[in-house]
Amino acid sequence: MDNHENSISPVVFTNKAQCRDCYRCLRQCPVKAIRMINGQASVDPERCIACGTCIKECPQGAKQYRNDLEKAIRLLKESVPVAVSLAPSFAAFFSESERQRLPSALRKLGFAHVSETSIGAYPVAMASLKNRHADRSSICTACPAAVSFIRKYTPELIGNLLPVASPMLAHAAIIRKKLGNNTKVVFIGPCIAKKQEADSSADIQKIDCALTFGELAEWFERENIKLDRLEESPFDEKPLGQSRFFPLPGGLTRTAEIGSDSLIADIIAVSGYAEFKNILATIDKSRNRLFVEPLFCSQGCINGPGIPENSRLFENRREVIEYAERHYGVKAQEFDQDDVVYASHTPEKPPEDEVAITEEAINKILAVTGKTSPADELNCGACGYDSCRDKAVAVIRGFAEIDMCIPYMRRLAEQRTDKIIETSPNGIVVLDDKLAIISMNPAFRKMFLCSEAVLGKHISYLIDPELFEKVITGSENLIEKTVKHQRYNLIVHQIIYQLEIEKQLVGIFVNITGSRQSIEELARIRSKTVQQAREMLEHQVKMAQQMAKYLGESTAQGESIIENLLKLTESEEDGKNRRKGPEWDIFTSK
Repeated sequence: MDNHENSISPVVFTNKAQCRDCYRCLRQCPVKAIRMINGQASVDPERCIACGTCIKECPQGAKQYRNDLEKAIRLLKESVPVAVSLAPSFAAFFSESERQRLPSALRKLGFAHVSETSIGAYPVAMASLKNRHADRSSICTACPAAVSFIRKYTPELIGNLLPVASPMLAHAAIIRKKLGNNTKVVFIGPCIAKKQEADSSADIQKIDCALTFGELAEWFERENIKLDRLEESPFDEKPLGQSRFFPLPGGLTRTAEIGSDSLIADIIAVSGYAEFKNILATIDKSRNRLFVEPLFCSQGCINGPGIPENSRLFENRREVIEYAERHYGVKAQEFDQDDVVYASHTPEKPPEDEVAITEEAINKILAVTGKTSPADELNCGACGYDSCRDKAVAVIRGFAEIDMCIPYMRRLAEQRTDKIIETSPNGIVVLDDKLAIISMNPAFRKMFLCSEAVLGKHISYLIDPELFEKVITGSENLIEKTVKHQRYNLIVHQIIYQLEIEKQLVGIFVNITGSRQSIEELARIRSKTVQQAREMLEHQVKMAQQMAKYLGESTAQGESIIENLLKLTESEEDGKNRRKGPEWDIFTSK
């Protein structure tokens, strides 16, 4: 998602690479606008009121808000004047010397008009007082997160909202009346709900871009703007009266110069979701027609999600009060009705809330997690929902998953562990610190020919306890050894270790009797084969030697015979030759 390019992209979103499946954002989100999918928490924009609670609470920084800095930079490059509306809470985050140079820094960025949002606060405060409902309690509308909450989650109270826009929108209208309708307006403050309000603004009160103080600091760093190197300069306009108190609880009534006594019964300033929710629950039950000034963030805008990191809450409060007291605005006068942007408020019910939820469907989800009766519903809140029924409804709507129930998943894990132990082919036994048998699985019982009757007895009842004693005394932490239990005709590989917290010993016995016997039998066969091979080799050597001897004698005899035959042949030839000579003739003639 490109958070710079798309002005209507969700204000709050999840960086999935950093989401760690902890449910903390869901637990803290006042409207449960978190959808869990495969263990990751995504923000549903149709339910989100952009209060920023999840951003402040996420320990991994996975919840983030849309950065609109590039959009603001592009606005300044257009050939139209661009004005900046600076929220009065800026006094909490800049020192006195920095405040005096802040207008110069904003002009250096390229803004043609630099003024405080407080200018729109005075007419809004006066219009709120003037338009107070006569027949019912009134709810002020300066805080966009509070207004969004009522529109989406308590639409029955929309009639209590005053028909007055916020100071930000009122200031935009005042700027355009002064500089022209083609003027672009950028708001800078501590609130990210202002981004959502800006997205839906239009016409003369349109806010073209809403930035946080965090984005402003990023902008200064990018442009290498150092406040201490700039000259002092004033804002282009000064607000009226005490409107610089506006970001604090009771600031609206202080601006309107009413309710300076915080104990006035029918004027109530609340801050933080807990107080806001409580007043909404009781507003119609009050005997008085209340005038309620809500701020969704605890202690007001000085604690918004767009403030700089490591900001100190009550120090911020002190800074704003001192700045407002030292820099009193222009003397209050009759406010101009034309400077007020009146607003109408309509319901904006999330579509998921329109899904039919039946008791049967709820009970079915509860039954899956083992909750078949009210007594089974722990309502522990570990999943992020206030009750098991709320979580079941969220599952039906597609916002939660069955396995978010921690007690249910723990039971499953225990059952799986028990099943693994029960079905393991290895013998497993657990002993206490006195070496008494606590539990054992079927494989162990089969190996050592015992039953559940031995539970509670010393392990020596079955086997030699020596190895267990070495571990329990601390002489060895873990023992792995192959042991032959002659009594049971067993050869086992034993693993013995200690569960220190539980003060228990675990013994695991791997039966290797068959394999050991096979190894021994194989060794015997191998030895016998080697012996036979050796005997055969010796026999072959002897045979070869004897054959060689016989062959040698036979060869010698053959040579003798051949020599004699040759001699005999030579003798016969000589005889023939003699018979053919004179002597033979003489002999024959006689």
